[in-house]
Amino acid sequence: MMLQVPPQTNNSPLAALLHQQAKAAGGMTFADFMALALYHPQYGYYMTPRDRIGKSGDFFTSSSVNALFGRLVARQLVQMAEVLSADSFQIVEQGGGEGHLALDILDALAEEAPALYARLAYTLVELSQDNRHRQSGVLAAHAGKVAWSDESGWSISSGCFLSNELVDAFPVHVVEKHAGVLQELFVVSSGGVFAEELRRAADSRLDRYFAWLGCAPIEGNRAEANLAAPEWMRQIGERISRGFVMTIDYGYPAEELYAPHRRAGTLMCYHRHQADDNPYDRVGEKDITAHVDFTALRKSGNEVGLDTLWFGEQYRFLLGLGFFEELVKLEAAAPSEQEARALRLTLKNLIMPEAGMGETFKVLVQGKNVGVPELLCSRTIGAIACG
Repeated sequence: MMLQVPPQTNNSPLAALLHQQAKAAGGMTFADFMALALYHPQYGYYMTPRDRIGKSGDFFTSSSVNALFGRLVARQLVQMAEVLSADSFQIVEQGGGEGHLALDILDALAEEAPALYARLAYTLVELSQDNRHRQSGVLAAHAGKVAWSDESGWSISSGCFLSNELVDAFPVHVVEKHAGVLQELFVVSSGGVFAEELRRAADSRLDRYFAWLGCAPIEGNRAEANLAAPEWMRQIGERISRGFVMTIDYGYPAEELYAPHRRAGTLMCYHRHQADDNPYDRVGEKDITAHVDFTALRKSGNEVGLDTLWFGEQYRFLLGLGFFEELVKLEAAAPSEQEARALRLTLKNLIMPEAGMGETFKVLVQGKNVGVPELLCSRTIGAIACG
């Protein structure tokens, strides 16, 4: 079943390469298309030198809004280190972008927890040489604490694995259900443009995935299946002897992600701070994302000994760690009322449910061989007011 062809502007070498591969193979799964668009070693969006984050890039992340985000994450890491009470504490961060979250965490630990900073090792798992170069410059002041690794070159004996807005950029399979049969979206080259074609799902992993998940899209709805995410979480759990996993991203539990009202799925693209749902335009020049299935991350983590310790909205996570107290301090230190007001408006983006990042963004904290500690981020608003 051939679907409507969306408008496209593509003059890049990557677009030409994808057209060639789609023609040669008679079409490719959307997951393969997305993987090449984002991670082709020469032309992929994340692999080529470009500004991706911040005002001059395509999107903002929580860590690019203000250093307070990283400072509060560091506060949770301090408590995790206290729970582990080991001679060393390892932080492994994957997909750290330009290194700003790592910088804010390391700055905060050096200032607020110097004893922990002294026994700390910070590893960045990063595929992009462009990002590694940028991270190296950003983190120059902490050069003695920072190392880099590929996806298989790290392990944690005592520490925390951290990711912020990583899993949403994993390549996803796109599916629809018609007449009770699961169909998969293929990308084909037709008349010099990319077109979509629905075919009966030949990949048995898709049926097994939804059966394992216990949830699936309903008749007529389009949805994404991130087959890579559960396997990623299992590998993380297997590489940790004792410690925590903190995953920050936008997404939902499965029952909400595949709810009947979500008819078109969650696939979105970002270019110069403009969002659209057309991944076939400006291929290699814009980000492509899909909302994260946190049920799949929790379920797969549990299979390798990662217990869910806390899961909730980002605004609850930040409030529990002292967001308002820190905001008051920052406002008091502002040189003018105008700058204090600007700071307040900026930081509200981190916790606002609708217009900001506060509700759509979730935080999942898992632990392996750590017991059931009461995490700082789990403090309720009432407890904070009384504390």
